[in-house]
Amino acid sequence: MLRLRPYKKCDARKIISWLNTKETFERWGGDHFGSYPIDENTINDKYFNNNGDCVEEDNFYPMIAFDETGVVGHFIMRYTNGDNKNLRFGWVIVDSNKRGKGYGKEMLKLAIEYAFNILKVDRITIGVFENNQPAYHCYKSIGFNEIDSDEEFFAMVDGEKWKIVELEILR
Repeated sequence: MLRLRPYKKCDARKIISWLNTKETFERWGGDHFGSYPIDENTINDKYFNNNGDCVEEDNFYPMIAFDETGVVGHFIMRYTNGDNKNLRFGWVIVDSNKRGKGYGKEMLKLAIEYAFNILKVDRITIGVFENNQPAYHCYKSIGFNEIDSDEEFFAMVDGEKWKIVELEILR
């Protein structure tokens, strides 16, 4: 049975092991963490000392999914729009040996349940690179829908323009 808990500094070692290719690193959130490969200190510094994305101090929640075998997944949550009604998921990753087996879906379903029932948010958003079809299909399968917008979002990755698809799920 999968469960969630807050991230601990020692979890960085596991996450680093899942970022075993440059492409995985870049799809996970590489532009926020510098150049590949990274080390445990890079993640912990970002999470505990240098998270400039947060408008307010209590706004950034790295989480871990685990089961009887140990740590199997990771993601972050942060409030957006300056209120506690809109939440953003990000930096989602599952143990590279467990991908494609439903762990990501189960982890995010627990996160959605937590966000709606405990945090009482009205809306959760997530972004995914268009070229990351497994993640896109995972998010769609658990209820996320593309956000209708005339605006398109892109990130530059190794000199290439990667389109970001924005999704949401409403309470």
